[in-house]
Amino acid sequence: MATLAVTDETFESEVKKSDIPVVVDFWAEWCGPCKQIGPALEELSAEMDGKVKIVKVNVDDNPNSPAQMGVRGIPALFIFKDGQVVSNMAGAKPKAALQSWIEDSI
Repeated sequence: MATLAVTDETFESEVKKSDIPVVVDFWAEWCGPCKQIGPALEELSAEMDGKVKIVKVNVDDNPNSPAQMGVRGIPALFIFKDGQVVSNMAGAKPKAALQSWIEDSI
């Protein structure tokens, strides 16, 4: 499964009410580090399909969700489990580090 684009309107249903853990990537088109981790998140989304859902929130188009989460810089990654944040990290990381962080958190 590819990553899913989530908006302020769909954040509650896709993230907080998800049956499986969700990784939220707050990103923007102009953000270099965001583009660096994009392919790794796409691969992890396919490899971990069914165990975790990976979604992307464009902060330029959807300012409310990042504001509610206190996002100050991007990329900002959050893991939600049962509607609650269980872990978060900021900045670009290699795929192996992202995978390890996700597996340790879910």
